[in-house]
Amino acid sequence: MDEIVKGKQSLIFPHAPRIISASSVAGSKEAEGPLKKLFDKTGKDDLFGAQTWEEAESSMQKEACMTVLHKAGIDAEEIRYLFGGDLLRQGIATSMGVEDFQIPMFGLYGACSTSGEALALAAMSASAGYGRYMMAVTSSHFGSAEKEFRFPLGYASQRPLSAQWTVTGSGAFVVAGAEAFPDADDASSPENGKTGDSGEKTVRFSHVRISGITVGKIVDYGLKDSQNMGACMAPAAMDTISRNLSDMGRTAAYYDRIITGDLGYIGSAILADLLKGQGHDIRGRHLDCGMMIFDRETQDTHAGGSGCGCAAVTLAAYVLPMIERGEWERVLFVPTGALMSTVSFNEGASVPGIAHGIVLEHF
Repeated sequence: MDEIVKGKQSLIFPHAPRIISASSVAGSKEAEGPLKKLFDKTGKDDLFGAQTWEEAESSMQKEACMTVLHKAGIDAEEIRYLFGGDLLRQGIATSMGVEDFQIPMFGLYGACSTSGEALALAAMSASAGYGRYMMAVTSSHFGSAEKEFRFPLGYASQRPLSAQWTVTGSGAFVVAGAEAFPDADDASSPENGKTGDSGEKTVRFSHVRISGITVGKIVDYGLKDSQNMGACMAPAAMDTISRNLSDMGRTAAYYDRIITGDLGYIGSAILADLLKGQGHDIRGRHLDCGMMIFDRETQDTHAGGSGCGCAAVTLAAYVLPMIERGEWERVLFVPTGALMSTVSFNEGASVPGIAHGIVLEHF
């Protein structure tokens, strides 16, 4: 047990599960950003053929799931459990998006950290041998999030410079346990790259594994400005990163990159200062998905991107391929979330944060 449980919040998997495929579906604004050529699919009008923003978000999730299954070369029936969530009430984007697949599902809510929560649970389940394949999926949509948490788009409200732009996007991942690979030491398993019924060769990752996780806890510094979510979430990111390093006996230099989910420009600067106070210097190795997904000079997104889809599509389209190619050997991926609702905001409650750490390795 001591080989698995590390410190207060972390686990190291003796039989590390692998991420064998990932998919990214993004909106029109995201398709104009720096990662535009890397997404699997993009929409032209952000409605994705639907009549409402909520239906559009569900359509994105469905498309992301279909794509990740195709890339993995497996059918929905082979997925043991699905872990998914979004930002909307009762998780309707997920429940309506994955309904047709009829996969046993755990509905999650971790705000913008949901991709980390879903990957952590999928990795734990796969490593424990509860099934051959697990799926993690999440999404966000600018239109549905504005209507849910702030003002409908037609209201044309002013956004402060500290505000972030909710990413329209959905990311899905297939996590495979050791039983999916007869020879655990052979990265090029016979299943990899097999040709499907359509004659099209599937595209699998062969060299990406989740070697450990650090489950975050709720951190509340008493901030109440929901239009400055980067500041609200930065303390949680600091707590999870410092806990990961402490639990696993590492320094920040152990990782090629430490990548947060959606702190944006303001939250990232705060995070660096907070970690420096803890004795950890992440300068030169820290990236933030909210800073990478939009072009600050040409796209009017103020403090950067946010939303469940921000970390998920950046991970799927950019981070995992970098690890697969061996350009990064070890990455600490830390999606961040601001735990709030319209009710809590209107009642004057603070906005606590949470962040989950996923240790990704090339092998």
